[in-house]
Amino acid sequence: MEFSLEQLHELVTILNKTDITELTLESGDLRLSIRKSENRIADTAPVPAVATTAPSANATSIASPVLVANPTTIADSLSAKKLIEITSPMVGTFYRSPSPDDAPFIEIGDTVKKGSAVCIIEAMKLMNEIESEAAGKIVEILVENMQPVEYGQVLMRIEAI
Repeated sequence: MEFSLEQLHELVTILNKTDITELTLESGDLRLSIRKSENRIADTAPVPAVATTAPSANATSIASPVLVANPTTIADSLSAKKLIEITSPMVGTFYRSPSPDDAPFIEIGDTVKKGSAVCIIEAMKLMNEIESEAAGKIVEILVENMQPVEYGQVLMRIEAI
């Protein structure tokens, strides 16, 4: 199953007119996730969104950090940068540092190696270090410290090097 940019734009427009806040479609190795932003500007404004391709599959995700004026912007950003999403492997609480008094594992603009710790997810009183899936530069951190996270939620994006 493949989607054209026009079909993606039409799907986002339709979802923007409904009460549905999140939609995930899966077919074979393709996974498409669309999530509405909680702080919408106006009913006629475009849904804040950005699309990226996951490293292990042909997965496209539309989330909430960047306003997209038109679908061409999505394709341009994908071709210009190879963004890799780090997602939460479990439901829990996101922590940016190993303890409240320590500095965060990473900041936007930091360069990380594959396998280096980037955050902690606490689940059932267990602290689970989340490691970078690739080497690159941190370009977005999408979750606030001590915020609850869902399984599969995008935590941050890395520009592969």
